[in-house]
Amino acid sequence: MKITLKERKLASGKISLSIEYYKGSETTPEGKRRHIRENENLKMFLFGEPTNVTQKKKNKETLIVAKKILAIREAEFYQGRFNIKNTSKSKRRFLDFFIEKVEEKCDSPKNYGNWSATLVHLKRHIPASTIFEEIDESFVKRVRNYFDKEAHTKSNLPLALNSKYSYFNKFKAALRASFNEGYLSINYAAKAKSFEQAESQREYLTFNEVQILAKTDCKYDVLKRAFLFSCLTGLRWSDINAMTWSEVRDEEDDVSRVNFRQQKTDGVEYLYISKQARELLGERKEPESRVFIGLKYSAVYNNEIVRWCNRASISKHITFHSARHTNAVLLLENGADIYTVSKRLGHREIRTTAIYAKIVDLKMKEASNLIPTLTF
Repeated sequence: MKITLKERKLASGKISLSIEYYKGSETTPEGKRRHIRENENLKMFLFGEPTNVTQKKKNKETLIVAKKILAIREAEFYQGRFNIKNTSKSKRRFLDFFIEKVEEKCDSPKNYGNWSATLVHLKRHIPASTIFEEIDESFVKRVRNYFDKEAHTKSNLPLALNSKYSYFNKFKAALRASFNEGYLSINYAAKAKSFEQAESQREYLTFNEVQILAKTDCKYDVLKRAFLFSCLTGLRWSDINAMTWSEVRDEEDDVSRVNFRQQKTDGVEYLYISKQARELLGERKEPESRVFIGLKYSAVYNNEIVRWCNRASISKHITFHSARHTNAVLLLENGADIYTVSKRLGHREIRTTAIYAKIVDLKMKEASNLIPTLTF
């Protein structure tokens, strides 16, 4: 079960707080999946848009109390109050527990997909009857060896290194959760060695290529504006797609910024944007209105990016996410330090940003040989 603090905006402008208990899903007689959720109204409220110090202080105090109640509810859950676990935790089947964790990820399509794929492999290797008291270091090593030596894709090919890394880390996450929730007395996840993560190739555009794209017709104007906006800001597609006008702040001296919560990390970000990036957003509309109306994730839009690049005579394999890579490289090429770039991109670890620094360094090495050889 997943227990979270939820906010709901009321017609009065205030925000109502409640605790949601997500208990997985079930299949209806019609064959549809139905999510099982229960809510506890805390009867606590926040000021939607605090206008003074008193209201801001009240919001902060209310959130502190709400989070303490959330912590109590989570503790009660782990103690078995909700009666959704076996009486003896050590007798519970591991795969049933893993399925529960998969269902908790349903609100995040990409994460849910990775957990679901991991489950498919675990079902192939782990007997359905395996219970927690049978889990030990040897069990964990056998699972790791399965991903390393035995697991295959749908095309019957060995798993790529990044797939091994991703799947085994999901397995470790489940072990960690098992320990935290009292199913295991030893945290085997801390003992298990992860696979190395392969460095993936990051396709990006040069400044001149971005300039050419800006002058080339794209069938969907909203797609063109969103893609160029990502090139100038580094924002992910998910954050651009979800952006509303309430998150766009126009300040004095033509300075603008975007205040938003990252869809991927759930972290709150404050990103200053250039005047040109702000112009791509167009005229301000209602606060709750989406900025890029009509933008959607689809094969049609993905294919149009390819056709748009072809019309611009750009032969690289460019996706929407390439715009984010482009922003990182352009910033580093134009003098931004790696820490600033890391903060702008919302990376949790500096080593993620360092990959772009390697790209820039490689280009610098190539440039050293551009001048023809002198004859002495």
